[in-house]
Amino acid sequence: MKSITINGSQRESVGKKATKALRNAGQVPCVLYGGDKPVHFTAEELAFSKLVYTPNAHTVVIALEGGETYNAILQDIQFHPVTDKIQHVDFYQTFDDKEITMTIPVNFVGNSRGVKNGGVLRKNKRSLRIKALPGNLPDFIEADITPLKIGGKLYITTLENDAYKFMHPDNTVVCQVRRSRASIDEFEDDEEETVEGAEGASEGDAREATQE
Repeated sequence: MKSITINGSQRESVGKKATKALRNAGQVPCVLYGGDKPVHFTAEELAFSKLVYTPNAHTVVIALEGGETYNAILQDIQFHPVTDKIQHVDFYQTFDDKEITMTIPVNFVGNSRGVKNGGVLRKNKRSLRIKALPGNLPDFIEADITPLKIGGKLYITTLENDAYKFMHPDNTVVCQVRRSRASIDEFEDDEEETVEGAEGASEGDAREATQE
């Protein structure tokens, strides 16, 4: 998985007044959990653009001014309710020998037979939570929709991988091909024509039998 470096400065004061001053200066208060003790630091708001405003998943390297570096993942982020500016960010420290849980985007590939025949692809899950060692985290999870016919479903069990474990029930539907409204109307029209044709044939047979 690709990694993004966040350059920051460790902070000693964590009070409301100090936090407000940092935000006014364009800095975002952050906390790193998961280690021996929480690490409080700040970083420029622009440093989070490639991490937050993207559908992709990334790990993070936190590089502090004192020379300390930490591997981590984004755990939580808070936005201002009016301005949408980043107010606070929580990170969770990772270790090479400890599994972590992370949400990974799903990449749908292939050409479904059902879609070609008029069906509509419904993406039930655009991302999935997995548990894995940091070195086994994928950039995305690939879901091949090629075999799906109209009415077909792709279950999470189809995507199983030895490198990570899905944190969802086995009956989770990742995507499915549903019959479109147009194809349903066409199907119903065909049925009506078939019934009318059959009724017409029956009436004709009855008239012939009467004439005889």
